[in-house]
Formats: sequence, structure tokens, C-alpha cells
Amino acid sequence: MSTKKIKTVQFTEKVNHVIETAKTAVKKANEFALNSTEEVVTETITVASEWQQVLDKAVKGGVKLLDNQQNLIFDSLEAYKNHFVNGKKRLGKIFA
Repeated sequence: MSTKKIKTVQFTEKVNHVIETAKTAVKKANEFALNSTEEVVTETITVASEWQQVLDKAVKGGVKLLDNQQNLIFDSLEAYKNHFVNGKKRLGKIFA
């Protein structure tokens, strides 16, 4: 009977050892997953921040470009208006 108890104790110790080994492996895997996820999120935030700065510059540059184009159009229309008014006066003098 004593041999059966020893085998049972040895079996229990082996099972406990396997369980502890499994717990350790799972903890390591969990820590690795958490660290990897944290690195990915941190890198994503960094890259998104950089792209946000690039887009901010692009939008500001686009607004400045639109402002310049708008001023150019209004200047052209003003010149056309002056040309048209002067032409009307000249035609009025010729035919009047």
C-alpha cells in the first residue's frame, strides 16, 4: 500500500508541476501580447500624429493657395471691368 501512496504523491506532484509550468508559460505569453499591443498602439499614435502635422500643413497651404487664386480672379475681373468701361467711353465718343 505504501507504494500506491508514493505513486499517487508523485503523480500529484507531476500534475502540480505541469500546472505551474503552464501558468508560467501563459503569463509569459500574456505579457508578450500586452507588450506587443502596447508597442503597436504607441507606434500607431506616433505615426498618426506625424500625419496629422503633415495634413495640417497641407490644409494651411491649400487655404493660402485658394486665397491667392481668389485674389487673382478678382484682380482679373476688376481689370476686365475697367477695360470694358474705358471701351464704352471710347465707343461713346466715336459714335456720339
